[in-house]
Amino acid sequence: MTINGSSLLIVGATGGLGSEFARQLSAQGARLTLTSRSQDKLSALGIAGATAIGDLTTPGAAEHFVQSALNAYGQLDGVIYAAGAVAFGPVSDYADEVLDALWQVNTRGWMSVVRAATPSLAASAAQGGAPFALSLSGVVAESPTAGMAPYSAVKSALHAFGIAAGRELRRQGVRLVDARPGHTETELSQHPLAGTAPAFPQGLAPEKVVATVIAALEAGEKDLPSTSFAGLS
Repeated sequence: MTINGSSLLIVGATGGLGSEFARQLSAQGARLTLTSRSQDKLSALGIAGATAIGDLTTPGAAEHFVQSALNAYGQLDGVIYAAGAVAFGPVSDYADEVLDALWQVNTRGWMSVVRAATPSLAASAAQGGAPFALSLSGVVAESPTAGMAPYSAVKSALHAFGIAAGRELRRQGVRLVDARPGHTETELSQHPLAGTAPAFPQGLAPEKVVATVIAALEAGEKDLPSTSFAGLS
């Protein structure tokens, strides 16, 4: 696919990876629709594009995000799901509210976005485009991690959904892509829903992770396992 001129929706555009996607894609000429729960945070990015404010866990939010992109550009060629939430600690310490939030943000929100975006992405394919929808399940989808069992579980479900849904959507010309980088140096682990982050080793540089993903999207790749990010720092 060609980034320049494409209409791309970034869900969670003010997060560590979301904001980096916004910067790099904007520099490459993408027409962006950026979502967040905070207009102030979106404005602080200083990146041109349409915006959509809302909590993706609430009913109708996914449809609002997609419609905002359509209102701005008349089409939707790609979706990047960069929203996420994490929690740490032994399984006996997780309240149901935390378990529900991990599921809603990391997994169910993505399912809703894919559902909402599918007709527009299929229309892009019918017009000769190469539309995609990208999730970031991370290395825990490959290697579930003690002390992060619920997070590992919802990210594994995110990955599994992409495999099955991708088999359906490829018939409509829509490519689902999942990226599974290792620990990346964003602020996500510093703001957990519960618990305290362990002492992670030095993580991957967000700008290098994002550049790797964008290059893979342009090359038409369908899966980015953790080995795709080997050697980045």
